[in-house]
Amino acid sequence: MIELTGMNPAELTAWCKEQGLPGFRGKQIFKWIHQGADFEGMTNLPKDLRARLQEMAIAQPVEIIEKRQSRLDDTVKFLFGLRDGNCVEGVLMHYHHGYTLCISTQVGCRMGCTFCASTLDGCVRSLTPGEMLGEILCANRFLEGKDRVHNVVLMGSGEPLDNYDNVMKFLRLLREPDGVSIGLRNVSLSTCGIVPRMYDLAEEDLPVTLSVSLHAPNDEIRRQTMPIAKAYPMEDLLKACRNYIDKTGRRVIFEYALVGGVNCEEKHAVELASRLRGMQCHVNLIPLNVVEERDLRGVNERIVSDFLKTLEKLHISATRRREMGDDIEGACGQLRRKTIMEKKQ
Repeated sequence: MIELTGMNPAELTAWCKEQGLPGFRGKQIFKWIHQGADFEGMTNLPKDLRARLQEMAIAQPVEIIEKRQSRLDDTVKFLFGLRDGNCVEGVLMHYHHGYTLCISTQVGCRMGCTFCASTLDGCVRSLTPGEMLGEILCANRFLEGKDRVHNVVLMGSGEPLDNYDNVMKFLRLLREPDGVSIGLRNVSLSTCGIVPRMYDLAEEDLPVTLSVSLHAPNDEIRRQTMPIAKAYPMEDLLKACRNYIDKTGRRVIFEYALVGGVNCEEKHAVELASRLRGMQCHVNLIPLNVVEERDLRGVNERIVSDFLKTLEKLHISATRRREMGDDIEGACGQLRRKTIMEKKQ
């Protein structure tokens, strides 16, 4: 069966014509899909056409199979079911400026970062553009028309730039005016640092915010936790970041997970500042989410505060990431991992 969710209006129009249908049906179907409707809900289509579409195509490739609402804030953790039996996670967060959804781009991840639960079972497969969009449509249905997703972060399981072509098409679908219509300045894409693809992204004319998982002030420390650092030294990574800033005019966000005994001392903050000085960037400090299967320690609030103050004293823009959904395993990969392990028991 063909998945229609990943098609833009022109592609859906062409597909309808191939099926012997009037071209205008494509735009109708597109609008319905982006409202979260399945074929039976497309009420301005003839009943026999809806039945025919049901037999040959997929309108909504993703469903919510589990959800957990935080008791601490409005955060909701979703486990999304895919049609092949796989599952991925998403997190819906409520800020003063609206709802932000963190989505997954792959089932699992092959990057091997030692602080992340998503990579423990490797990468099963990449998500299609329609499946990534389907995560947003599920969240919008959950909000029941009271509100909708306004901002998207590609920071769930998977490495977006390892699923490059599908992610680029997904981003273009996001901004379709008859679709979910999310401006790309409201989108953040997180990468562990696949340098060649970072250069490609800079040429796409897609003004997303680039978030780079840095997590270290030098190559020696970065290689301890991030295998990608063995392929792309930090000098090359930061050069690609500067190129992205020059090409897009957008600042780069550096994600920095503070790991006890590894990268959280004052000397590390000083070295980090020396590398980033003069760059249009911001550092997002993240106290480590401890993963049971990994032998890494978290840090206390004093360490976070001291690291932040050192960066600020050295004129580096930085904040501590707001923790949300701590009581519902909000960090990416944790709920999916738990579900997989329960199935094996």
